[in-house]
Amino acid sequence: MNNKSSLYPQEPTWFCNRLRSRLLIPDAVASWIYEADSITQRLRNYYGARVRVQVIKNHWQRAFISENNLLKHSPNKYTLTREVLLYADDIPLVLARTIIPQKTVRSAQHNLSHLGSRPLGEVIFSYPKLERLALEITKIPCHLWHPAVRQQAQIEQALWGRRTIYAINHHPLLVSEFFLPAILNH
Repeated sequence: MNNKSSLYPQEPTWFCNRLRSRLLIPDAVASWIYEADSITQRLRNYYGARVRVQVIKNHWQRAFISENNLLKHSPNKYTLTREVLLYADDIPLVLARTIIPQKTVRSAQHNLSHLGSRPLGEVIFSYPKLERLALEITKIPCHLWHPAVRQQAQIEQALWGRRTIYAINHHPLLVSEFFLPAILNH
C-alpha cells in the first residue's frame, strides 16, 4: 500500500481549471472551488467558533509525483505533509491535504510546521503577500478513499475537490481541499 496519503491510496486525477465547462461542476460546489478567500474564514463566518480541525497526519515524507511537479520540487526530497478534517460540531465539512517544501517552511519562519489543531488558512491568509498561482479540480469516487477516512468523514458519494498552489514570499505550498456534502448547503 502507498503510504504517501492517509486520505487515498493513489493520487487522484486532477483537471486544469479551464475545463470547468466540461466538468459540469454543480453551482453549490463551484461556490467552494472558486472561493478566492480562506475556506476556513468562510466556515468561521457561518459556524463561528464551532469550526475545529482534527489532524489525521502531519509529518515529513515524499509527495506524489504530480505534487512535486507542481511545486518544482525534487521527488527525492521530503515535504511536510499535513492532512486534516475540518468539522463544525461533529459534522465533517472539508478534508484537506497540504504539501509544504522545507524552503517554504523556513521562509514562513516555521509557522507552518507547528500548526497543531490550528487551521492552515488562518496562518497563510495572514501573510500580506500571499499569492495564488494555480488551481486544479478533481472529483474522487467514494471507493477511492481509504476506508478509515471514508468512515470518519462519512463519505458516501463522490467528492469534488480543488488543489491550489499558493506562494508565501515566492515559496510555494500546495493545498488540496475536498468538500463534503454538509458544506454544500452553505
